[in-house]
Amino acid sequence: MSAVRGVVFDKDGTLFDFARTWEAWALAFLDRISDTPGQMRALGNRIGFDTDAARFERNSIVIAGTPAEVAAALAPGLPEMTQNRMLAILNEEAARAPQAEVLPLVPFLSGLRGLGLRLGVATNDAEAPARAHLSAAGALEMFDFIAGSDSGFGGKPAAGQLLAFCEAVALNPSEVIMVGDSTHDLFAGQAAGMRTVGVLTGFATAQTLRPHATVVLDDISHLPRWIAEQP
Repeated sequence: MSAVRGVVFDKDGTLFDFARTWEAWALAFLDRISDTPGQMRALGNRIGFDTDAARFERNSIVIAGTPAEVAAALAPGLPEMTQNRMLAILNEEAARAPQAEVLPLVPFLSGLRGLGLRLGVATNDAEAPARAHLSAAGALEMFDFIAGSDSGFGGKPAAGQLLAFCEAVALNPSEVIMVGDSTHDLFAGQAAGMRTVGVLTGFATAQTLRPHATVVLDDISHLPRWIAEQP
């Protein structure tokens, strides 16, 4: 087995706490596109979000889907709005969403870089909001590669983003681990030929992730020790 020389992170639910970040986003976004509380509730149901409880369902398309997939789910409820306009509003509100770091990212990522690791982000969010979130956390420059679902490499669970990272940093997939909170992340890592690390800071349970992960950790704080234990 090759030594670990690179790490690709999912963003939401991995670097940032999903519920604390995106439940606030969902309320703001749905309020913006709705004319009445009833319409807001109906649109929330289309994307697996309970507007009364301000909570996502575990199978919500927002958790692992791309902005285009979320827009497609909402489209039947907003026939007067074009797909391009919907995506623009999605991305505008996403960029504004207050991010809750799972842990202080700058010292954590600095520690990984100090180990000589190349770092990347592969998210099903769009690239511009992803960069805005990482920049707000002071962590943008810590990454060698950042790809969103609109960056030209496709989205997860396909392997395109991960293989693009390997090409960008001249590493073999066997030298890279994929870290994420959903099966989409783990399937992408497997498809790319990487080891996969599941974390429990999203909505998926350990039981859901374990069949598809090399290891499941409570959160990314345990990653350095696990990497040090690898051959």
